[in-house]
Amino acid sequence: MPTFVLMLLAALGPARADKLPLHTAHRWIVDAEGHRVKLAGVNWYGADNTEFSVGGLAYQPLAAIAHQVKAMGFNSVRIPWSNELVETNPVVPDHAVAANPALRGKRALEVLDLTVDALAREGVYVILDNHVSRADWCCYEGDGNALWHSPAYPEQHWLADWRFMARRYKNRPAVIGADLRNELRFGAAWGGQDPALDWHAAAERGGNAILAENPNLLIFVEGIDYALDLSGFARLPVKLNVPNRLVYSAHDYPFSIKGVRTYDGYLKAIQSKWAFLRQESDAPLWIGEFGTCQQPRCLDSSDPKQDGFWFRNFIRFLGETDLDWCYWPLNGTQLSGHTRRFGDLEDYGVLNRAHDGPASQEMLRLLQSVQGPASPAKRLP
Repeated sequence: MPTFVLMLLAALGPARADKLPLHTAHRWIVDAEGHRVKLAGVNWYGADNTEFSVGGLAYQPLAAIAHQVKAMGFNSVRIPWSNELVETNPVVPDHAVAANPALRGKRALEVLDLTVDALAREGVYVILDNHVSRADWCCYEGDGNALWHSPAYPEQHWLADWRFMARRYKNRPAVIGADLRNELRFGAAWGGQDPALDWHAAAERGGNAILAENPNLLIFVEGIDYALDLSGFARLPVKLNVPNRLVYSAHDYPFSIKGVRTYDGYLKAIQSKWAFLRQESDAPLWIGEFGTCQQPRCLDSSDPKQDGFWFRNFIRFLGETDLDWCYWPLNGTQLSGHTRRFGDLEDYGVLNRAHDGPASQEMLRLLQSVQGPASPAKRLP
C-alpha cells in the first residue's frame, strides 16, 4: 500500500478512510458511497478560551479523554477555536496540561493538532468551529465577538485564518467540517444593505474561501440571534461554489424559548425559527449546540418552569426528526474566561470533574437514546 494511503489511514482512525469525504444528499449527510452518516457529537471547548487548549488535560491524558468520547457513543466532536489562537499561537500554560507532561511547552496549534489526531485514532470526526475572535468565554454584550469581524479582527483576518485552518488540516481527513462562526448576534442580519452586518453574504465568502483550500469539507452555517434564527433561509438561501457541502446549524437551550407549556407549544415556538428546515425543506440541518445541567430537574420534568421540561421536549424532537446534533459540552470543569474560573464545575458537562467517566448516567442515557439513525443506514439517491 502506498505510504500516503497508510498516512491517511493512520490519521483518520479505524474503518473510516474508504468512505470519505462526506457530503450532503437532500437533507442528509452521507459518506462517499452515499450512505447516511448521522452526526451525534459533543462540543469540547477550551481552545477558544485563554488556556488555548481543550479542557480536561489537567486531569486526564489526551488519549484517555478521546477514548471516553468514543466509548460513550459519540461519533463527532465540535472544537471551538479563537482567531487569537491562530494569529498568536501562544504556548499553552502548564496548568492546562498538567496530566499531559508531553504537552508542556507546546504551542496551541500543536496541541490542537494532537487533539485532532487523538480523536482520529478513535474514529471520531472533527468539526472546527470559529467560536470567538478574542479568546474568552462566550457570550456577553461587549465581548467583541458578536460578529465575524471587529476592529481588532477585521473580516480579512477571519478569512485568512479560515484559509490557514483549511490548509493545515487538509491532510487530516478526520476533520470533516468547518462551522463558520458561532452565535452571530447584536445586529447581525441575514441579508440587508449593510455589508458589515450581512451574515448571509459573509457566510458565502467564508464558505467559498474554505472550499477553495479544501473542497471536501462540510460548511456549517449558523443562523443569527445566537444561532436561534434561520428564518432568512426561505428568501435567501446560502449558495456555495462546491455543491453538496452546505449544512445549516441551529442552537437550542432551555433559556432560548419562554412561556412554552406543552410539547405542541414547543414545536410551534421553534417551527418559524429553524425547525421548518426539517419539516418544509430539503436542506440539511444540524443542532450545533444544546445543553442542560446534570441535576434530575434539568433532565426530565413536567414543570414548564424547570429546564428538564425543555430537555424532555427537545430529546423527543430529536428522536422524531432524526436530526444530527452536537451536545454542549463534553468538559467536566470550566476553563478561564468571563464569569468562569479554571477548575470549577462545568454543570452542563457530560464528563465528571475527573474527566474519567460520565457526570450523570441519566444524561448520558438520554443522549445515547438519540445517537443512532432512526432507520438502518442505506444508500440515498
